[in-house]
This record gives sequence, C-alpha cells and structure tokens, in this order.
Amino acid sequence: MKIEKDTAVTLQYKVTDPSGKVLDDGKDPMAYLHGGYGNTFALLEAALEGREAGFQARIELAAKDAFGERDETLLTSIPKSQFPPGVKVGGQLRGQDESGRSQVFTVVKVKGDHVLLDGNHPMAGKTLVFQLQVLDVRSASAEEIQHGHVHGAHGHHH
Repeated sequence: MKIEKDTAVTLQYKVTDPSGKVLDDGKDPMAYLHGGYGNTFALLEAALEGREAGFQARIELAAKDAFGERDETLLTSIPKSQFPPGVKVGGQLRGQDESGRSQVFTVVKVKGDHVLLDGNHPMAGKTLVFQLQVLDVRSASAEEIQHGHVHGAHGHHH
C-alpha cells in the first residue's frame, strides 16, 4: 500500500544534527496519520507521499521546516517564589504565554531568587537530520480520521 491521505504510517527513525550528534534515538517506532493532520513535519510527509513499507531515506530539515527558528522573546525571568520546590535546570513547566495559550517552558538557569525560562521548543533553531524507514502503511480507520491521529501500537492511546 502506498502512503497517501488517510493512511496510518509507522516509521522507525533516528534524529541527529548535521554533524551526526544523536538528538532522538527513536528507540520506539512512531505512527502518524498521513495527509496534513499536523502529526509530523510537512516536508517529511511530502518526502513520504507515494512511498511504501520498506522505503528508507535520509531527510534533512532546516530549523524553519522543523521546530522553527529560536525566538528570544520567549525567554523570561520569573521570581523563584512562584515555582514549586525543587526547580532544576532542564526541568519543564507548563504555563501560559502572554495571550493565555498553554505553553511549555524549560528551566534554563536558576540564579539567586530568579528562574530563567525558555518557551522555545528544545530543538528550535536546529537543523534536523532524519534517518527513517517505513515499517508499515495501512488504511486509517474512520475513528482515527475523525480524531486526526493514529490509535493503538506506536500511536495515541485513549
């Protein structure tokens, strides 16, 4: 079966930077609903369109085509008193941006009584290299299409 709109695609992948440093070892396969549902990067979908199980590729995505460029306005400093005990560098907290949307912030630095947070995705600003193999392609169920994601093994669990 070919990868096309409304197919459930299972991939084995590894993500590195251009120098080969592993960013995600992809130990577990990933399943996504193909066809513009936002379950993976648009350029990855485009590269996989029409392919079948067994297809392998090396796909390089510029930062703008992956998690976006870094936005320095997403750095903020908050009083340490507003955080739960045990705040550590590298930890993540869910909060709200200035417009009230939910956003994940990574703790970058704890200095004195202030905590520096970064609202950028940890891989923002990075070129990503995907080594991937298509393990399986099947027709998505009506429920998966309605929900906009794959269910079951390597997909979403309700």
